[in-house]
Amino acid sequence: MMAATATLPPLLLLVLLLAAVPAPSHGWGVDGHLMVCQIAQARGRLSGAAAAAVKDLLPSYAGNNLSSLCSWADDVKFRYPWSSPLHYIDTPDGLCSYTYDRDCKDEDGVKGRCVAGAINNYTSQLLTYGRPSSSVPEYNLTQALLFLSHFVGDIHQPLHVGFTSDRGGNTIDVHWYTRKTVLHHVWDASIIQTAEDDFYGDGVADFIDTLTKNITGVWSEQVPSWEECGKNQTACPDIYASESITAACDWAYKGVDEDSTLQDAYFSSRLPVVNLRLAQGGVRLAATLNRIFG
Repeated sequence: MMAATATLPPLLLLVLLLAAVPAPSHGWGVDGHLMVCQIAQARGRLSGAAAAAVKDLLPSYAGNNLSSLCSWADDVKFRYPWSSPLHYIDTPDGLCSYTYDRDCKDEDGVKGRCVAGAINNYTSQLLTYGRPSSSVPEYNLTQALLFLSHFVGDIHQPLHVGFTSDRGGNTIDVHWYTRKTVLHHVWDASIIQTAEDDFYGDGVADFIDTLTKNITGVWSEQVPSWEECGKNQTACPDIYASESITAACDWAYKGVDEDSTLQDAYFSSRLPVVNLRLAQGGVRLAATLNRIFG
């Protein structure tokens, strides 16, 4: 195989190499997903039954560390191209609202193919855990757990529920300080990375520790409302999607134009929003798993 590759024309070889480059992720970057999953597993937030089920479903090489695979769903987009539309929701431009029946569809108009539909689907699959089954399981529940954990994080990223024409900020070119990027990536990763650099010694562990302390401290009175899921539902992604498009309009898009330079004022005013959404994502992932396995 190596010898055959070496004989390819240079232009064709370049095309093949570029095809192997990962596509931009939708939702939080690697650190954001890691934070959501670690918050979900922190300080006894999972019930005993949920913790046992998670440990049982995780691959042996992951041990009991869900966060080590929380970005798996981004890593397998080329293997599972059908999964790409499941990472986000496109809403009508400028409307700043979300409804499932109108907005949860892919680019071909197939209903249910959005992150809210995916959360509902993988929740339903995981509800079969522990039930008697035939020798051939109906679902791959390990994959269902990894998809669900990732998508609960994704739906809390405000630009993950963004406008259709700019693909959630993916086509809005900006400068993050001196670095050229797109607005979506600012919310995926840049705000988190800048906070790590400025406040946490370039490390995610102290950042997670601060958020978990706030969850049991300054946010403690809000946490029960974060965990609630109306109408006896097991998962309630429509609530999270509605919050995200509101945050996108109020914070992510606000004051941003093509080629805007975003610096300290944008960072300091948006970081509290990012902190809140990461914390809510972790708390709600734990609450959802507790309802599934409880």
